[in-house]
Amino acid sequence: METKKISRLSVTEKALELIWELEKKHGELMFYQAGGCCEGTQPQCFEKGGYFPRMNDAMIGTVNGHEFWIDRDLFEYWQYSHFTLDVLEGFGPGGFSLETPLGKTFKVHYKLFTPEELKNLEDVKRSE
Repeated sequence: METKKISRLSVTEKALELIWELEKKHGELMFYQAGGCCEGTQPQCFEKGGYFPRMNDAMIGTVNGHEFWIDRDLFEYWQYSHFTLDVLEGFGPGGFSLETPLGKTFKVHYKLFTPEELKNLEDVKRSE
C-alpha cells in the first residue's frame, strides 16, 4: 500500500477567493516567490508566462491548478517548511503582483515539517 505524499503547499479560503477573482480577469496564473530586495520574500502573482523561473528554481506545488515557484536559493532555506498561501489587505513590497491594484497582497505562513513528514514529501519540479 502506497502512502499519500505530503503536500508542500496549501491555500486559505480567503486567498482562494482572490485567486478566483484574478482568474476571471487574467486567465491562467502563476506564482513566484523570490528572495530579492524589491519584492522581499512575498509571493507574486503573474499571468502565466508573465514571469519565467530561473534555472533550478523549484516548483513546490500548485494553487487551484496554477504553478507556485520558489527562487532556488530561497527554497534551499525553506525546503523543510510547509507553505500556506494567504492574503492580507494592503500593499506588499514591489507592487508587481496582480492583486496589488485591488489593495491586497499575498503572504505565506510557514510551518516546519515533522521528521516523519520530511520522509514522505511530494517531489519538487526544477526549472531547466
